[in-house]
Amino acid sequence: MKISFPLILVNFKTYRESIGQKGLELARAAERVYRETGVCIAVAPQTPDLFRIASSIGIPVFSQHVDPEEPGAHTGGVTPESLKEAGVSGTILNHSERRLRIDIVEEAVRRCSSLGLLTCVCANTPLAGRAVASFGPDMVAVEPPELIGSGVSVSKARPEVVGDAVRLIKEISGGVHVLCGAGITSGEDVSAAIKLGAEGVLVASGIVKSNNPIKALADLAEHSVQR
Repeated sequence: MKISFPLILVNFKTYRESIGQKGLELARAAERVYRETGVCIAVAPQTPDLFRIASSIGIPVFSQHVDPEEPGAHTGGVTPESLKEAGVSGTILNHSERRLRIDIVEEAVRRCSSLGLLTCVCANTPLAGRAVASFGPDMVAVEPPELIGSGVSVSKARPEVVGDAVRLIKEISGGVHVLCGAGITSGEDVSAAIKLGAEGVLVASGIVKSNNPIKALADLAEHSVQR
């Protein structure tokens, strides 16, 4: 399934609010906001819920992680082929809560690309973002770890991080889309990120743990389009 920009990518992580039926309801809320606003929203559920959710909604579904191994005797691994069979559009890679060696990131991007799976590689600094951009992922999401889950957005607290990331990554490849994350909770956070050159956001607790995910997502979506 194709994506467009600006993009809101919602990482469900392993929150209780996103497990099983709750995860499906959250994904359907995201789909509703997409249909009402036209802003592309993708969701990244927990692995056991991927097939169920991808089969039930009409917006892109991402995995939270993938392993670069070929199909075979790799107990507990998540192969790109399994994601493809589950109807998944792409995957997040190298999140600060699931860090990978740089060579594994490169191989995972290559394997996913060969199967037509999108990749969103996370980076903790603009320089790290430039490094992983050289592998040719579809997106790089820059997230300072100290702001993740803080409720303090990177686009407001450290706008230079977003600006530097956009500049450095685009120097490597104009085709790599730049997202920002960490502490994004409001439409104003998204608007600030877009003005700094980001093409979308990677969000988690601000949506997943919200008392009203539809309202929270609508706020992000409405502010992602510059007027």
